[in-house]
Amino acid sequence: MEPIRRPRGRPREDKTDPKTNQSLEKALSLLKVLSAHDGMTLTDLSAAADQPPSTVHRLLGTLSANDFVAFDEATQTWAIGIESLRVGMAFQRRNKILLAGRPIMTALMEAIGETVNMAMLDRFQVVFVTQVECEAPIRAFFRIGERRPAYASGIGKALLAHLPASRLDPFLKTEKLTALTPATLADPVALRGDLEAIRTRGWSLDNEEATPGMRCIAAPIFNEFGEARAGISLSGPASRLTDDRIAALGTQVKAAADSISDLIGGRLLS
Repeated sequence: MEPIRRPRGRPREDKTDPKTNQSLEKALSLLKVLSAHDGMTLTDLSAAADQPPSTVHRLLGTLSANDFVAFDEATQTWAIGIESLRVGMAFQRRNKILLAGRPIMTALMEAIGETVNMAMLDRFQVVFVTQVECEAPIRAFFRIGERRPAYASGIGKALLAHLPASRLDPFLKTEKLTALTPATLADPVALRGDLEAIRTRGWSLDNEEATPGMRCIAAPIFNEFGEARAGISLSGPASRLTDDRIAALGTQVKAAADSISDLIGGRLLS
């Protein structure tokens, strides 16, 4: 008897109709652009996505019919729809780090009074996946899904510091590090030195390297394989995160990150 062939998890690439893939890529591009805004006109969305208005209108019609986007008649703008939220929540349900981390992040925010973020590494960018905002009138804020260059981010540097050399070295040799502020570590040698210090002490500092006047203290969260899977950060104005507080705050952030690692069965391999 011929054995039953089991379906594989990843479908084979279909090269028979490249237009289908192109349309999907264009639609996903629209969702990515819309996710960074609270509402956009067709004209603005077309320009931001670099797609013709006719194409954008056609794709929005399909996305709207499936509730991935919604149209506001009063403002004549398009925004992310309820189905996009449902899909995003599926990621949250699957990812135990988010579920385990939220109470610890809340406790850290309440203890220190500054915004606490969680982000993950995607190639060499960090993507913010959840946040616990403080109530201070001047505070750090990141949109969920927002991306930042890893080398100019507290969480990004905490995660880069624990990448294997096989991944980190090509990045430092080939990627162009653009200075976002005068404090950005845009020199690979300086960045590598900072990553080594981060690896030794267990926490990182974004010292106004992404945004003037803002500091960020971060630490990695490890999975059961000893991989730095995500990171949490404490973000706020440099006027509140002062030099004399940095070391103590770094210890607190690291302790919170270690607690999340423990909850998901993670550990740092020696």
